Amino acid sequence: MKNTLKLVLLFSVIHCSCKAQQMVKTTKDVYLLKTNEQEFINKPLKKLLKEIKPEIKTANPTNDNPYYFSFKFRTLEQRLQNKGSKEDRVSLYVYVKTPIDWKYDERPKGKELVWTKEDPEKYGDLIVVRIKVIQPVEE
Repeated sequence: MKNTLKLVLLFSVIHCSCKAQQMVKTTKDVYLLKTNEQEFINKPLKKLLKEIKPEIKTANPTNDNPYYFSFKFRTLEQRLQNKGSKEDRVSLYVYVKTPIDWKYDERPKGKELVWTKEDPEKYGDLIVVRIKVIQPVEE
């Protein structure tokens, strides 16, 4: 009985300490989303977003069919000043099935493209249909 209890306790400790790791740990890993695209096709956007550890700084949605988000890992200011590492200049395009209800006029002035903590909740149920990764151009 003691051995069974110890075994259950050991499995509990192992289970609690083993958290699923995110696919994209740094912006160098963004290409893995394209490599593993089939994991995300016809799934909610929130599944894909959970795999991204680097903070998405901006999102520019496009509602001309096809519908997609262009996610960036640098702020608009960093992009305008050409700041940030080469790896952070990667762009992630996520195409979704339906139009994106993004109202520029309802977002804070000057921060219309900022990806907020509320946005994954609001747009997380959109269904992913395609992923594209644009790597920075060598300078």
